[in-house]
Amino acid sequence: MSYAYVGCRSTEKRNARGKGLRVFDINDTTGEWREIQTLKTLDNPSYQCMDLEEKYLYSVHGDFTQVSSYRILEDHTLEHINTIDTVDGQNPVFITPDKSNKFLVVATLQGGRVYVIKRNEDGSLGDIVFEHFAPGVKEGSHSFAHQCIWDQTMSYLFVVYQGRDQGYGQVKVFKFNDNGTLTQTDEYKARKGAEPRHIAIHPNNKWVYLINEWGNTMKYFSFDNESGKIVPRQYLPTLPDTYTGDGQASAALINKDGNILIGSNRMHESIVLYRINPETGYMTTIGWYPTLGLTPRFMTFNKDYSKFYVANEDSDTIVELKLDSESGQMTYTGNIIHTESPVCIVFKA
Repeated sequence: MSYAYVGCRSTEKRNARGKGLRVFDINDTTGEWREIQTLKTLDNPSYQCMDLEEKYLYSVHGDFTQVSSYRILEDHTLEHINTIDTVDGQNPVFITPDKSNKFLVVATLQGGRVYVIKRNEDGSLGDIVFEHFAPGVKEGSHSFAHQCIWDQTMSYLFVVYQGRDQGYGQVKVFKFNDNGTLTQTDEYKARKGAEPRHIAIHPNNKWVYLINEWGNTMKYFSFDNESGKIVPRQYLPTLPDTYTGDGQASAALINKDGNILIGSNRMHESIVLYRINPETGYMTTIGWYPTLGLTPRFMTFNKDYSKFYVANEDSDTIVELKLDSESGQMTYTGNIIHTESPVCIVFKA
């Protein structure tokens, strides 16, 4: 048996229908998902993570300024521990634990800030120990932090920012220090209007792939994990050349073998697959698959990478697929999980 924790949007402002954090048990033989809890929380328990020991779950409250902690009970349901307010961290969108399991790092979009938060021994959230603010083009403006994700050694933190006419679309690389502080090692400024959104780190820790929301492109960088520097190498579109409509690229993900890169496309309602050259890291487009729903904001593999899931926020579905890593082909399993406004899935064995 395995378990899934599903975050959602819940507010009228987001045209959302979510009811709270949902917990499912999954029959690993039949693949059936069964809901075992819907925990009412503060609004928009959107993105979440577990600590490294998988004893606690942490959730940000999108559009607001709060972050919450939950204890994972013996029956795998959730119990709220505490909530803290970042005050200036408007719209937290990403959260992740550090390799010591003593801190959590949060990216806040409209806040333009990245916070490092102490994680207490009882799983509760403690004090904010470090804050990084990314200024914008003019005085009083800021850049929009959309993701904070580790390299494979969890020594470097990649923070992806959007410009949104007042800031800089960019990627900053930070060395994470033992006391929870960040030291910047590099910075890449994106093309104007590209609006970087999410990044994926290759298992070899030498290659990095950035998806640009408004540019609808995937960009490949090489990464030096000695110096913490990145070098841009290649662009490819995330949309077919015969598609002439609007697009909002969303997420980037690499399979376990490191030979397939996946991007998601809102508006086009698809995922795009690329083959990664094992010698050079360069990308070649394989093709597109419809997500069978609207607004694929989030996608992930399960714990053993045997299944792939796309969360369709505006059609209230999670669609299950399987990836054949050798051929680079996706197949639909026919399993569709119905849950309102899903925007994040975390799995626990």
